[in-house]
Amino acid sequence: MVAKGIAMLPIERLTPEEAASLQGLLFDLDDTLLDGGKLSEAAYSSLFRLREAGLGLAVVTGRPASWGDFLVRQWPIDGAVTENGAILLVKEQRGHLDRATDEERQERSRRLAGLVTEIKAQFPELRSTSDARHRISDFSFDIGEWERPGVEVIERAIAFARAQGAKTIRSSVHLHVTLEEDDKASGALRLIAEIAGLDRLRAQSSWAFIGDSENDAACFAAFHTTIGVSNLSGELAVPPRFITQGPRGAGFAEAAAVLVDRRRNR
Repeated sequence: MVAKGIAMLPIERLTPEEAASLQGLLFDLDDTLLDGGKLSEAAYSSLFRLREAGLGLAVVTGRPASWGDFLVRQWPIDGAVTENGAILLVKEQRGHLDRATDEERQERSRRLAGLVTEIKAQFPELRSTSDARHRISDFSFDIGEWERPGVEVIERAIAFARAQGAKTIRSSVHLHVTLEEDDKASGALRLIAEIAGLDRLRAQSSWAFIGDSENDAACFAAFHTTIGVSNLSGELAVPPRFITQGPRGAGFAEAAAVLVDRRRNR
């Protein structure tokens, strides 16, 4: 449930001055750019229009690092924040950026594997996501992509994982269990420093973010220009400042069109 009592402005209210002040756009994948996991022509072409308008682009997702590796190679973007902030990928750079050392990563992976085994035993209704085996820093359960476990099961699994010292992050499709401290905002700020050389304050004011769900909450709170697509959901203490009329990929294309238009007519 989105925070009550805080009005979001229609994206059409974005001013030319604010649009012109931006250097880049961060965007979520599932249920923001993608429609049920599918990429529409309108959403994808919007990336090229945003690039032509002079904006840097970076995806910020809970999907695994392997997805980010593909996207930075194939899409007109500068980098990717994956696994909810833990693993970064930069275009034209080989490999990924991980703040954990090899030894730390091995130990965290061992501990996480033990916890996941316990969760699976306690909650057999939960199923692993199809991309779980490709992950480096977390583990994910399918709660909306293909599977539909009950809300009460999800809530009890979250409580169990947190009681064992883990962090949980819920998106519109996945429940992530992790031992990492990063979130999407901290990962995004690290990536912007890598690709644009901006400090935290400058990044927060000059890069926009667009998303749709609870695991985008950190970015909605961290950045000044924030946009939600109309299917926005989850518990958000700080909702986005702007909202689109269209959902998912259509909403992304709508927001992109406004950004491009305002920058052209500033």
